[in-house]
Amino acid sequence: MTEAAQPASTLLYGLEDKPAPWAAALAALQHILASIVGIVTPTLVIGGVLGLGAEIPYLIAMSLFVSGIATVIQSKTIGPVGSGLLSVQGTSFAFLGPILAAGLAVKSTGGGPEAILAMIFGLCLAGCLVEIVLSQFIHKLGRIITPTVTGIVITVIGLSLVKVGFTDFAGGAQAGATLGAPVNLLLGSIVVVTILTLSFVAKPLLRLSAIMAGLVVGTLVAMALGQVDTSGLGAGPAIALPIPFKYGLDFDIALFLPVAFVFLVTAIETSGDLTANSVMSGQPVKGPLYLQRIKGGVLGDGVNSGIAAIFNTFPNTTFSQNNGVIQMTGVASRHVGLFIGGLLVLMGFLPVIGAVFLLIPKPVLGGATLILFGTIAVAGIRILASEPIGRKKVYIMAVSFGLGLGVTLVPEATQHLPDVARQVFATPITLSGLSAIILTLLIPEDKTTAETTGSPAETSA
Repeated sequence: MTEAAQPASTLLYGLEDKPAPWAAALAALQHILASIVGIVTPTLVIGGVLGLGAEIPYLIAMSLFVSGIATVIQSKTIGPVGSGLLSVQGTSFAFLGPILAAGLAVKSTGGGPEAILAMIFGLCLAGCLVEIVLSQFIHKLGRIITPTVTGIVITVIGLSLVKVGFTDFAGGAQAGATLGAPVNLLLGSIVVVTILTLSFVAKPLLRLSAIMAGLVVGTLVAMALGQVDTSGLGAGPAIALPIPFKYGLDFDIALFLPVAFVFLVTAIETSGDLTANSVMSGQPVKGPLYLQRIKGGVLGDGVNSGIAAIFNTFPNTTFSQNNGVIQMTGVASRHVGLFIGGLLVLMGFLPVIGAVFLLIPKPVLGGATLILFGTIAVAGIRILASEPIGRKKVYIMAVSFGLGLGVTLVPEATQHLPDVARQVFATPITLSGLSAIILTLLIPEDKTTAETTGSPAETSA
C-alpha cells in the first residue's frame, strides 16, 4: 500500500487544518447525512425484534448522543484514547446477532423490556473490556485473527442477519396474516430500487445518501397508501435526558461469549477502517505514528462502547462510509469532528427524531436493511478474496460456513446440549469464528501453488 492514496495536496483541509465555521458545519452535515441511518438502524432492528416498543425513541436518542461524544473522542483524542483522525463513530451492525440472541433468551424466560436491556447493556459493558485490552496488542493478533478468520466472521454476520431484514421486507415479525402481503413486497421493492438507482448516479452526494433517500421515498409512498400511522408522533417527552444505567445491568457468561468474540473481530475491522481513513487523509500507513493511531482508535472503540452501555445504547465502532465523505469533500480536518459530535449530541436530546424513524413501516426498513446486511456479507467475501484461496483456506471456509450457517438454518440441532454450551454454539458468529481460528492454527500451511478455488473434491482429484 502506498503511503497516501490521496495526497495531502488534493485535500482542501488537511488533518490539522481548521476550516472556517461555515465550512466545518457544511462538511459535518454531509458526514451526518452519510451516517445517521447507520447510527439509528441497529436500534430500530433490535427494538422491533425484541418488542421494546415505547423505549425505542429514547434508545435512538441515546444512540445519537453517544455517537456524538464518541466522534469527538476519536477525532480530538483524550490522552491515549482516540485515533486523532476524522473518525465518525456510530452504532455497530456487527453486534446485532449476539445482542438479539441475548435479548430473545431473556424474553423467553418472561423478561420485559427493562430486563432485556439490562442484560444487553451488562454484556456490552463487560465486552468493551475485551477491545480495550486488545488495543494494546492489536499488532500481534495477525496469526490468530487472519483475513480468512475476519472474512468468514463478517460474511456470517451479514448472512445471519438477512433473515431479519427479509422478515421486515415481507411485513415484520408481528405482521401475522399480512406477512408477505403484496403491498409489503411493493414497498420493500421500491426502497431497493431507489437505493440501487441512486448508488449508480454520477453525483457522489446522492450515492452517499442513497439509503436515506430510499427510506424517505419508501415512507412517502407508504403514507400515500395509508400504511403509516402518525397518531403517536409527538406524544412522548420533548427532551431526552441521558440517564446512566437507566435500565440497570445484568450478566450471563454464556450470553457474554458471543458478544466478546464480536468485540475481538471488530477490533481488527476498526484497524482496517482507520487505515483507509489514514490513506484518505494523506497520512502514513506504516511507522510509529500509524501504529499509535491504530492503537488509540481501537482503544477509543472500546472506551466508546463502554460509554454507550452506560448511557443506554449499543456498541459503537468507526464508520467506514465516512471515508468516502472525506474523499468526496476533500475535508480531512479532525476539527470537523467537533462539529459532527456537537450536532449529534444536540440531536440526541430530541426523542422526536427517534419517533420519526419509528414511523418507517417495516417493509420500508426491510428494503434498506436487506441491502445493508447483504453488503456486510459482501464485505466479508471481499476480504476472503483479497488473498489466494489455497487448499487450507478452502477447508477452513467450508467447515466454518457449514457450521455457522448450519445452526442458523437448523437451530434445534443444539437443543440437547447443556444450556451454557447451547447458548454459545447456537450463535453462528461464535461457532464459525471459533472453528475458523482453531482450523487456522491446526491445519498446516498449504505448500502447493496450485489454484484450488473449486470444490474440495476437485482440489483433491
